Amino acid sequence: MVGHLVERWSGKGIQLKTPVLFCIYNRPEVTARVFSQLAQIRPERLLVIADGPRPEVSGDAEKVAATRAVIDRIDWPCELTTDYSSLNLGCRIRMASGISWAFEQEDELIILEDDCLPDESFFGFCEQLLQRYRSDARITSICGTNFQPARNTIHSYYFSRWAHVWGWATWKRAWDTYDVDINSWPGWRSKRQLKSVVDSLEEYRLWHHVFDNQYAGHNDTWDFPWLYNCWMQDGLTIIPSVNLVSNIGFGSDATHTTDPEAPLANRPVKSIGRLSHPGVIERDQAADKWTYENMFAQMMPAVPQRANRLKRLGKKIRSVFRRAG
Repeated sequence: MVGHLVERWSGKGIQLKTPVLFCIYNRPEVTARVFSQLAQIRPERLLVIADGPRPEVSGDAEKVAATRAVIDRIDWPCELTTDYSSLNLGCRIRMASGISWAFEQEDELIILEDDCLPDESFFGFCEQLLQRYRSDARITSICGTNFQPARNTIHSYYFSRWAHVWGWATWKRAWDTYDVDINSWPGWRSKRQLKSVVDSLEEYRLWHHVFDNQYAGHNDTWDFPWLYNCWMQDGLTIIPSVNLVSNIGFGSDATHTTDPEAPLANRPVKSIGRLSHPGVIERDQAADKWTYENMFAQMMPAVPQRANRLKRLGKKIRSVFRRAG
């Protein structure tokens, strides 16, 4: 049946076999929209993590309670397990500890945050590929988002070094080496292993800066360490040929995605049909280059600007030496 899940997914008569981890907090409206999609595919196993309310924020406890109440709407046969924190841990610790908690119980998971609204075919896409690459250590992640414009491809997905997390799936074997504090970074940095992953000096400086900040505890995020973890394993991420997940959570109440007019907000989704698999496992360098130039370089401009200044300075120095010679 698994081979036909992507085609046949209608939400009626089929229950999703793969466990789903649903990550919620204090936004009952968006949580309810994503939950309604979960109700269509009726996972047999649902794990839910939730952060606790911020005591200094008026009304936060009520929002947290209202959000958790959405989970009480389950009306299909489902094994439910919850990990609700009474304390506010913050995005970084809550997500990292929650995913680790889930992988103490399961060997593979489809993971959705409260603002990641998937097309129904996303679940079959993940389930089929989790099974196909279960024992292939070269693949560390499957994601549902494709941020690029339409690309001519004969296959249903490609391989990338970018591990997007707006709707994704992975295995315990890939997560087990995850460390939110990236304590191995000084050793990796001293061996200059990052240079074997990135495609340019500018990009090297950018991620060197990001991982320095993460190691120093300056980043309140869990996903950069996940990207680092995938790169440490020399892993590849599967990215669908069409966008399967829309982030509906951009706004003032979001932790990081606060601009509702951002280009990545509320992107349309498409269904994906019967999967056509690439014959060779190798990353699409052209696609990865587009992703860096159009997403990461613009989302974190300070370091690339510094790198460009250094690049211009280098050109001036070389010009001086050439004239002197």
